[in-house]
Amino acid sequence: MQKYSVFSLVKNALSNHQNWDLAWKDPTPKKEYDVVIIGGGGHGLATAYYLAKEHNITNVAIIEKGWIGGGNVGRNTTIIRSNYMHDDNALFSEFGMDLWRRMSQDLNYNVMFSPRGIINLAHSDAQMNTYARRGNSMRLNGIDAVLLNREEVKEIIPMADFSENVRFPIFGGLMQPSAGTARHDAVAWGYARQADDMGVDIIQNCEVIGFDLSAGKINGVRTSRGDIKAKKIGLCVAGSTNILAEKLNMTLPIETHLLQACVSEPVKPVLDKVVTFGAGHFYISQSDKGEMVMGGDLDGYNSYAQRGNLPTLQHVLTEGIAMMPFLSKLKMLRTWGGIMDMSMDGSPIIDKTHIEGLYLNCGWCYGGFKATPASGWTFAHTIAQDRVHELNAGYSLNRFNTGHLLDEKGLGTKTWIS
Repeated sequence: MQKYSVFSLVKNALSNHQNWDLAWKDPTPKKEYDVVIIGGGGHGLATAYYLAKEHNITNVAIIEKGWIGGGNVGRNTTIIRSNYMHDDNALFSEFGMDLWRRMSQDLNYNVMFSPRGIINLAHSDAQMNTYARRGNSMRLNGIDAVLLNREEVKEIIPMADFSENVRFPIFGGLMQPSAGTARHDAVAWGYARQADDMGVDIIQNCEVIGFDLSAGKINGVRTSRGDIKAKKIGLCVAGSTNILAEKLNMTLPIETHLLQACVSEPVKPVLDKVVTFGAGHFYISQSDKGEMVMGGDLDGYNSYAQRGNLPTLQHVLTEGIAMMPFLSKLKMLRTWGGIMDMSMDGSPIIDKTHIEGLYLNCGWCYGGFKATPASGWTFAHTIAQDRVHELNAGYSLNRFNTGHLLDEKGLGTKTWIS
């Protein structure tokens, strides 16, 4: 574990990035590993880290087609929460919240976890009743939840539109005070550095082009940098899952879609919570730099491109201005897009597959970033023990055959169109 003195930090700050130590190595792939994790995003990095930390499995390779931090882990709105109603999602996510709270200490890397709280706004009596039900379910599972009336919401976010003739009047909201945000790229770098320090090989610019299968068992993976043998392989590639599944002759109950986000020019501190617009699908927070970070709905069509279109951004910003009119005065600085695999019920899949030695982690919909530590922890357990943990038992692939779906509206389920 690396340690830095005050003098070394000052020296590095003035060095113009020259002669910096590598945060993690760039090894040549070995011929064989105990476990290969395909995908060097947050979930893949976390899985490798917990394989080493919790199960003492260090002969592990992370194979990443691009570079660490170039995928969804660096293309999101950094929101962390566990405000779900169904037990499976609530308990899984709250376990993840515990990991978030101590992540900076565990990784010896500041991931800038900020438990600032999240408020889901309600715009009707029916929504207030729904939020009361969800809040009660959260509290039964040991998760903090506070039902706010109109005046309490107004005191917290006075910049919202509380006028009488507004199209979507604010009736109140549901708040999870312990929810918040974290720095997405810091999460990737922290997991990568610690995994590397524990013996994991992080292999970047290495594309999977096929698999070595025989008699229903996985034997290895074929890559752009040569063939690699492996006893076990974990697929952890977010929106690219179907591309790899096709190479394995697997058909999965997911679709790949594009989700855009944007940030405004920086302004002085005005919003110290994460707020969602209950009448549509819009969410907003303010970054440490003062930027207003905003996101909304999917682009509405299948895509593997990390770029979006203007109509969706117009829709997002229209909803934002309806909720907080002051946003109309701000200039937009930049936009970005991430690809994600949307499952049929809005909940993820963490499970073994019918192929011996092959494990699946996908279907995260809108919830990939906030699930990073819990996903990595449970996926590492599933791979190491060759059985699911009770926390991800409900996330089985077979539930789509049996009908035991986890249709959690709080996850932002898409409308499935086949």
